[in-house]
Amino acid sequence: MELRPKASGPFWFLAIGLTVLAWASLLFWHASPYGRYLHHWHWKGLGFADAVCSQIPGGYWLAPAALYAGSWILMTAAMMLPTVLPLIRKFEGMTTARQDQATLHVLLIVGYLLVWLAFGIAAHLGDRGLHWMASNFGWLASDGWAASAAMLAIAGAFQFSSLKYQCLDKCRSPIAFIMGYWHGPQPRREAFTLGVAHGLYCVGCCWALMLLMFLVGMGSISWMFALAIVMAMEKNHPWGRILAAPLGSCLLATAAFLILLGFYGASPSRTTGP
Repeated sequence: MELRPKASGPFWFLAIGLTVLAWASLLFWHASPYGRYLHHWHWKGLGFADAVCSQIPGGYWLAPAALYAGSWILMTAAMMLPTVLPLIRKFEGMTTARQDQATLHVLLIVGYLLVWLAFGIAAHLGDRGLHWMASNFGWLASDGWAASAAMLAIAGAFQFSSLKYQCLDKCRSPIAFIMGYWHGPQPRREAFTLGVAHGLYCVGCCWALMLLMFLVGMGSISWMFALAIVMAMEKNHPWGRILAAPLGSCLLATAAFLILLGFYGASPSRTTGP
């Protein structure tokens, strides 16, 4: 088996094309009359979506789930496929002589995106749980800054964790990663497993940053783009590994600022009249 990667071929450029298509689809969706459906809390009472939900058995949970899954897959493809381009490029070089190369690449990308879809579903359920708690516990609703500060603090602290760096190092070593999962006897299973495994390490590296999308808004294209650049640089740029600590410091400082702002904003002298 040839292990020396060759020059970039059509599948590497196809991955770039899928990324561009995902961004274009998100921008078109955001600019359309249905752009509000990108925001995961805007499901009911919104014309077309409300009509669909009312006509389908269980529609008020099934239709939102389908819309959410579609938007999350688009967002994941737009934000995370650029971070996996080095892996796709190396894998293409190693499979260039195979007639089933296209199938193998499809399985690789599908396995990768399925892991992110599973993470997105879990994150969405957790977010729904937080909204339920806020609606049932008045103190949590009135002190919403606390949840935002906690999320920022968790994301910031994770940037300094050993798990972050272990997963990041795996993602930054595509050739070693491929050689650990690609052996050839069962090419389709191994390609899919390679995508799943890389997706797991990618989630392990970036899950905290991706959770920030629930804080700034799922439909925020500008924040998607900013976070996508940060994660791509962390995983692909030669000095990207050193970004983790400064970014973590910024997130922790922002969390501290929100805590101070929340405490002072909640003080009687600031919220009551003379």
